[in-house]
Amino acid sequence: MDNTKGWVVVLGFLMITALAAFAVVWVVRETITQTVSPVESMTGDIGTRVSGILNPTPTVLPDPVTIIRDIRSLARLETIQYTIEKVVTAEIGQEIFGQLFGDKLIFVARGEVLAGIDLSLLGPEDLQIKNGVLYVDLPEAEIFIATLDNEKSYVYDRDTGLLTKGNINLESMARQVAEDEIEKAALEDGILDIARQNGENYLYRLFMQLGYSEVVFVGGTPTPAPTP
Repeated sequence: MDNTKGWVVVLGFLMITALAAFAVVWVVRETITQTVSPVESMTGDIGTRVSGILNPTPTVLPDPVTIIRDIRSLARLETIQYTIEKVVTAEIGQEIFGQLFGDKLIFVARGEVLAGIDLSLLGPEDLQIKNGVLYVDLPEAEIFIATLDNEKSYVYDRDTGLLTKGNINLESMARQVAEDEIEKAALEDGILDIARQNGENYLYRLFMQLGYSEVVFVGGTPTPAPTP
């Protein structure tokens, strides 16, 4: 009987000791967690700040001051639009050491050319009525816009030498040449002649509706035959 009581006392003491140890471990763990969490948070915050310094996000700040350089009233009669695609090759350093220092790209350019007649240049002296006939001396047709479509123009291929990263201005040079070539192609195709003819056709119908029985364009294409 005494032995049984002794074992009960021993087991009770061991259970109390285990519970006490568990409580101590739990308290220590909570203390460590509460201590480490701010440190980790601070470390993460520092890491974020360092990353922001090393890889800053670009900030674009437009100047609030706007300067208007010129204002013009336009009376342009747009009569023709071309959409042209050209392939331009730009290269530099393609001599003996081209494989080492050369740079070459193929640029596919797509652009638009808009032409017509500037009616603001048409004065009273350019409209004459003789014997019931309206004589019109139109201004010369001209190109209003010749520009690249940046969304549809792209570098198809680029080949740089082994010892160079390429010329940073080569693509810009190719774009400039491409824009000039697009305008040149439109001129060679006769865009100004078509622009003038379309303008005359439009104005002819307009003047006829205004009551003129006959319209003659001076120095231009033959006057269209009246509509029956």
